[in-house]
Amino acid sequence: MEKIELKDAFAEFKSQKNIDRPTMMGVLEDVFRTQIIKTYGSADNFDIIINIDKGDCEIYWNREVVEVVEDPNTQIAINDEALDDDYEIGETFAKKIELKDFGRRGILNIRQNLQGRIMDIEKANLYNKYVGKIGEIFTGEVYQTWAKEVLILDEDGNELRLPKSEQIPGEHFKKNDTVRAIIKTVEMRNTTPYIVLSRTSPEFLEKLFEQEVPEIYDGLITIKKVVRIPGERAKVAVESYDERIDPIGACIGVKGSRIIGIVRELRNENIDVLQWTSNTHILIQRALNPAKISSIVVGGEDEKIKVYMLPDEVKKGIGKGGCNIKLAGMLVGKEIEVWRELPQEDEEDAEEDVLLSEFDDVIEGWIIEKLQSIGCDTAKSVLACTPADIAKRADLEDETVAEIFDILRSEFEE
Repeated sequence: MEKIELKDAFAEFKSQKNIDRPTMMGVLEDVFRTQIIKTYGSADNFDIIINIDKGDCEIYWNREVVEVVEDPNTQIAINDEALDDDYEIGETFAKKIELKDFGRRGILNIRQNLQGRIMDIEKANLYNKYVGKIGEIFTGEVYQTWAKEVLILDEDGNELRLPKSEQIPGEHFKKNDTVRAIIKTVEMRNTTPYIVLSRTSPEFLEKLFEQEVPEIYDGLITIKKVVRIPGERAKVAVESYDERIDPIGACIGVKGSRIIGIVRELRNENIDVLQWTSNTHILIQRALNPAKISSIVVGGEDEKIKVYMLPDEVKKGIGKGGCNIKLAGMLVGKEIEVWRELPQEDEEDAEEDVLLSEFDDVIEGWIIEKLQSIGCDTAKSVLACTPADIAKRADLEDETVAEIFDILRSEFEE
């Protein structure tokens, strides 16, 4: 390695690597000191002077001038030809070590060690950079797509990953697409930073609202809770500390101008914005809107919340595929069950009806629970639907639904 090569290497590290001067000098000195120990056995009596700006390195081997040498590494004889007549016993002789003195293998070791150390520092810097950005929105360009994840590059060419599980269902990306996502996790895998992005987390939706709604960014409106079924529906509970500000209207914007951009970003995910309250009953009513609730029964800490509705309101409350009722439960932190409440004029019919729980000897318990979760808690409420509707909403096999219908019909046959 000639001096000019070392100078070029220093210049590259200075211009391309995000490493501060003290750290760079410390690394270089450590690398050379390591090679000195390998070559000479010890580095205690060596001086290493590094000038990054000039791109050179000076190494001096300090030995005591003695009459008889006992340790060649620390001593030099007074009659050694390397000394001139000006040296006396007890003085220190400093010999400048050239890079070529380390030999070809030694120079190769220096270069490889230096590259490895610089790479480790870059990885640590990258890790620290993104650890501090967890929870922030990242915008990058798709570099490559695979079946299980998408590889995205930042402006410096660093790799970030968007796993399939963190993509909104139905999303498809191609090379050079611009993608927005939240930085979810940053961890070290085999000494390499592994940065995971997410487009399905509630925090991503929350950050999108912060970007689109100035009142949220300024702290005038607070997002209390966000729950999502990615690609289907989301509920965002907000609260305003200024009674002059309508939190729901501010989030939606004039004619939906603010929320429309968020909906498009989330691939047309339906977003319900509702006003937060610490009152569980009111929060459930707001979450299940537009369905009208007859009554709510909140049990113990581990018990489900029972919501009673008239038959015409059940479908509204449950929502498509049970999505609405599930999100409402996530919002209040407890599972919600919908129960049909028959109107007064139908009391006679109600007396003739039979609760599904009465069939636990012929219908498995988990099946009854699934039927109850979609608002069908009696035999007639099941029979009032089509088998195909029950199979879809309760996520049951067609054969299972057919057997249930046979059992329930037989109950009312004369």
